[in-house]
Amino acid sequence: MRVKGSTPTRNRRKKVLKLAKGYFGSKHLLYRTANEQVMHSMKYSYIGRKQTKRDMRRLWIARINAGARLNGLSYSQMMHGLKLAGVNINRKMLSEMAIHDEKGFADLAETAKKALAA
Repeated sequence: MRVKGSTPTRNRRKKVLKLAKGYFGSKHLLYRTANEQVMHSMKYSYIGRKQTKRDMRRLWIARINAGARLNGLSYSQMMHGLKLAGVNINRKMLSEMAIHDEKGFADLAETAKKALAA
């Protein structure tokens, strides 16, 4: 007597079809096409999680650059000046300051200018 293993197989397929819910055409109906699409989707989501981090850093740098140029510095000069001055603040917080706390950002820009001049 042989074991067919229908229950685990059905559960495995149901899990894939549940993940494929909302996909267009046969990609949410047929197991084989659904499985291919789910595998691709998982790969894309993994890549996307890495790209989000890159995109956010690019956005922060663009905001810091805009704020720095309003204060007479370029992005690289500002970051170098802050490093020389010993100011240890990350790009995310700097970009938030550039948007919401312009006076505080201007003070940091002055600190960077003084450090560059010295």
